[in-house]
Amino acid sequence: MNTEVGISLRDAIPFIPELVIICTGLIAMMLDLVVRKKGPVAAFVVFGTLVAGYAMCKLNGFNEPQSAFLNMFILDGYAGFFKLIFFINLILTVCISYRYMIIEKSSYGEYYSLLTFATAGMMVMASATDLITLYLGLELMALSTYILAGLMRNDRRSNEAALKYFFLGAFSSAFLLYGISLTYGMTGTTNLNEISATIQNLNIAGNPILFLGLIFIMTAFAFKIALAPFHMWAPDVYEGAPTSVTAFMSVGPKAAGFAVLGRVLFEAFGSMQVQWTNILIPLALLTMAVGSIVALSQTNIKRMLAYSSVAHASYMLLGVIAGTPAGLVSTINYLLIYTFMNIGAFAIVILLRSEGFQGQDLDDYRGLAKSNPLAAALMLVFMFSLTGIPPTAGFIGKFYVFMELINADKTYLAVIAVAFSAISAFFYLRVVMYMYMKDSDEPRTISCSPSMNVALAVTALMVIVLGIYPEPVLNYVKTVVFG
Repeated sequence: MNTEVGISLRDAIPFIPELVIICTGLIAMMLDLVVRKKGPVAAFVVFGTLVAGYAMCKLNGFNEPQSAFLNMFILDGYAGFFKLIFFINLILTVCISYRYMIIEKSSYGEYYSLLTFATAGMMVMASATDLITLYLGLELMALSTYILAGLMRNDRRSNEAALKYFFLGAFSSAFLLYGISLTYGMTGTTNLNEISATIQNLNIAGNPILFLGLIFIMTAFAFKIALAPFHMWAPDVYEGAPTSVTAFMSVGPKAAGFAVLGRVLFEAFGSMQVQWTNILIPLALLTMAVGSIVALSQTNIKRMLAYSSVAHASYMLLGVIAGTPAGLVSTINYLLIYTFMNIGAFAIVILLRSEGFQGQDLDDYRGLAKSNPLAAALMLVFMFSLTGIPPTAGFIGKFYVFMELINADKTYLAVIAVAFSAISAFFYLRVVMYMYMKDSDEPRTISCSPSMNVALAVTALMVIVLGIYPEPVLNYVKTVVFG
């Protein structure tokens, strides 16, 4: 009897959203050859992303998990919700990019294609149930973002950002591959479910070589989500990269890293929870300290938001440290909220960018409330949300993470996190103080494109709505992720 198992066309069905995104990027490259302006290319990418989102929902991945490629890839509620975050990130990034890339004289058609390819890599990472598939998705995302970081070819800071990101990213990939090799050596498989079963059947949860492999894998993704001390790339890359790319990188790769971290730790290494929790706790505390304290001295808004991103990664990590499905839900909910408030903040930075005016220094925000009250009010909302002040969504994100820590008998971590959150209020509210309490000698006029208006309206609305009435979204996250 023939028992040969292979890959069939049916395996492509759960992979349709990724195929749509990849085809969108390829067609965008071709479309760039026949149109002079980049507006149609940007619009096509948004359209393709919406089609991919529709295809994903029609596949019923939220209700019944569908596996493919010999159980190396899965479309389930967990992956599906992360993909929604990636789609939102891509669409909002395209909306804030068009006018900005023209001003920077970097309006290349391949920019939009690279955004889609990076998103496709993130999607593969979220659906990976095998360490090899995971690595392929990681490299697709990473190579695309390296190029995006250096897209301003005539800007030395952008070139420096790309080089630093590339070299340090190569180290993180090496760590991941070494961790995979050690794990495979001890378990004989790279499939996450089979790794878990082997660890339990052979009772090797305490094996030092397996533990070393887990450390290397976690180190690789600590780099991707910018946990201290693996965050050293973030401030320079955030500052040197085009601001729209910075906004994209601050959300997408971070969400993809947490998607992988959650699946790998809970599914493959669930029986080693004590070990990986003991690693994550000091990482989270160090990250809080570095992100919150170093940001106090920053006068460049992009560097300040870079250290802010480092600090927020530690708060998201607390949900994983809680070690429960509810804790993971709180992390995913935080990521969704972070998407809107962080991209909204970077959108205001882009809004202030004009010919001869960067809009990146703290002094650039002097008197913004007088010259452009609406822009100042929006920035105030985003800064309040990043601080965690009610009734904005940032407060809800932190509240649920802290509550899950308390429920998991880790109250001391919640207390420390609240203390660092209070410290971080200084550098967020300092921006508000400059906008409302300091005068500027140079009145500024701000022009806003229709796509930027859409992005600002969506991000501000979601930050307020999720802060006032978060229950439907939180319940939806619980339903689609864990049923």
